[in-house]
Amino acid sequence: MDNQALFNPSAMIAMRSQLEGRLINLCFGAGVDSTAMMVALKVAGITPQLISFADTKAEKAQTYHHLDRMQEVMKRWGWPEISVVTKKTLDSTGYNELYGECIKNETLPSLAFGLKSCSQKWKSGVQDNFIKGVNRGPNKQPAHPVWIEAQETRQRIVKLIGYDCGKADLKRSSKIIQDDPHFDFYYPLQTLGWTRSECVEAIFTVLGEDYVPVKSACFFCPASKEWELYWLAANEPDLLERALIMERVALTGKHSRFDELATGKQWEEMVRSGDRFPSTTTTVGLGRSFSWNQWAVQNGVVDADFNVIRSPDMTLHFMTRANELRSDDNAYDSRRKKVIPIAKQENVWA
Repeated sequence: MDNQALFNPSAMIAMRSQLEGRLINLCFGAGVDSTAMMVALKVAGITPQLISFADTKAEKAQTYHHLDRMQEVMKRWGWPEISVVTKKTLDSTGYNELYGECIKNETLPSLAFGLKSCSQKWKSGVQDNFIKGVNRGPNKQPAHPVWIEAQETRQRIVKLIGYDCGKADLKRSSKIIQDDPHFDFYYPLQTLGWTRSECVEAIFTVLGEDYVPVKSACFFCPASKEWELYWLAANEPDLLERALIMERVALTGKHSRFDELATGKQWEEMVRSGDRFPSTTTTVGLGRSFSWNQWAVQNGVVDADFNVIRSPDMTLHFMTRANELRSDDNAYDSRRKKVIPIAKQENVWA
């Protein structure tokens, strides 16, 4: 795809018309879409007043590395520093992260049950509090200057969300309530007509191949595909083992719905034996309809103690399987072989 088609002038102008003169909060997730959104704004000559990244303390190491590199890009561009925000908890809770919350409460992230409260609590709500300020409690902090300006000038802050034109993101964006009392929401990638592959192309073209990030998500995200589990086994086996521990704690703990009386076998016995779980309506693991532990046993990813096998041959096998199973719309690594630099003006479409 040539630059004129990728950075379509009419689409860029349409995006600028939506954002010029607005107070902008770019919500950065450190993944492909939000990085591409940064690139699109840069090419169009639009600078956000605030960039926020909600840290659940559960991202992959490569995601944190990408975050650090993008901080350097922000300096080069003359953009605001990415504000890394985290949720603070009372000392009495015994945890300060989503993983710790799940371990202590012997449960899985809410997405494993078809809910979204973990994202609201540890990501979107944290960013809102960072902007509006909090009067009391462990998250007490003053309002951000952008919020103060918005109140003084009676403006609404527009949040930029990195939803692309793929089917899943179109569905997600349609569900966001647009009559929020404090914020407007806008999806630049949808104005540009970019799917995930165009997002990868844009990052590749403007920043280079090395800036195409891995998929940003908690390492125990219930929405993970099979290729991502293989990827974790190959690249960050410690994280996969921690996810397996979380699942075992939740499914054998105080909230477990699986016991020998009801199912004939306990949960871990079914995991080890390879038997299918008896219910399709009850969450049986991090995969909702499948257990990550059972998947790992059946596919020879772990040993008898649920430790990821780390031999060079098996690591190569895991990475090969990840590449075989990953489809184009997952395109964390669907990278082109050739860089086509774009013009380096501050505002290409001025």
